[in-house]
Parts: sequence; structure tokens; C-alpha cells
Amino acid sequence: MGDLAWVPQSCTLPTEERPLRVAEWDGLFTERLTAVSRPGPLRLRLDLAGGPGVEERVRDLAGREGGCCSFFTFTVTLGEDLIGLDIEVDQEHAAVLDALAARTAAGGPR
Repeated sequence: MGDLAWVPQSCTLPTEERPLRVAEWDGLFTERLTAVSRPGPLRLRLDLAGGPGVEERVRDLAGREGGCCSFFTFTVTLGEDLIGLDIEVDQEHAAVLDALAARTAAGGPR
């Protein structure tokens, strides 16, 4: 999914920075994703392998993403050797969540 046409116009991240942000997400998925589930049409659940600095990395990335795409709600939960990341959107942005779910399928789970 090299084409970023799925990124909504409501995203305030400058266009030239979008490929870099997508690469950050892809790197996280490739390195840490262990499971993906879709508890509902507007919610995606990612389980990420923990480790030194991973929680901070997840929180930082989610915080920056929420800053430019305010339609996302990110919830980080900690488990034993696992970091849960719930991502929710409103109905208007369901297609964006679908695209993100497709990216996770390309990057993991392992």
C-alpha cells in the first residue's frame, strides 16, 4: 500500500511527512506485532511484543498520530511481555481503520 490516497483530508500531518509516519507504523508492525483482532467495525486491537523502550515508542507514535488525525482514539494497555494498542475511529473514518488493518496484515502477525 505505497499509495497514501486513503489518508483522509482531515489529517493535518504535512504531505511530505506522511510516508515517514507510515514507515514508522510499518516498522512497529514488522518488529512487534503478535496478534490483530477486530472487536468491532470501528475498533482494531493490536498486540505487540514488549521489550525495552517499546511502551514509550508505542505511546509516542500513537500520541503523534492522534495529534494530526484527531479522529483516532488510541488506548495503550500493558500486560506481561505484551502491549495492547486499541485504535478506534468514528463511522466517518471507518475506511481509514480498514486501511490500517490491511497494513497490519502486510506487516504481521508473526
